[in-house]
Amino acid sequence: MPDDEGLSDDELHAWRAFVDMRHMLERHLVSHLQREFGLSASDYEILVNLSEAGDGRLRAVELGEVTQWEKSRLSHHVTRMEKRGLVRRELADGRYPDVVITDEGRAAIASAAPANARRVRELFIDVLGPQRLRAMRAMSEDISAAIEAHRRADCPLSS
Repeated sequence: MPDDEGLSDDELHAWRAFVDMRHMLERHLVSHLQREFGLSASDYEILVNLSEAGDGRLRAVELGEVTQWEKSRLSHHVTRMEKRGLVRRELADGRYPDVVITDEGRAAIASAAPANARRVRELFIDVLGPQRLRAMRAMSEDISAAIEAHRRADCPLSS
């Protein structure tokens, strides 16, 4: 049994395998998005969230919450996307503007999403199969819940 400060060899190997797989998968998918569609991972994340919003808009504070980005990072990235015509800001009630997907942004996500989904299917869904996919979902939900509990309890990053 490892001490409280370290991981056993099996635990370390499992952790490293997960980290390496996640990085490799993410980098591979992002490379395709950039090369084929001119979108960064951040562009794609924002466009997905806006396109899934019923009216193609979210308050900036809501977009920050769903992306879990700092306010300044979100503001800077939205500014870059505005310059490219993918989104626009609109004044709204309250302190924060709405971030709205443009026709160009809708076209970008409409062309990129099917290719990205095919790659996710090929490199993740089909590799795992239905049973392991269900297990992966359960594990991911459990880990997300543990992180949220940590944030609510004693995480110094949450204050």
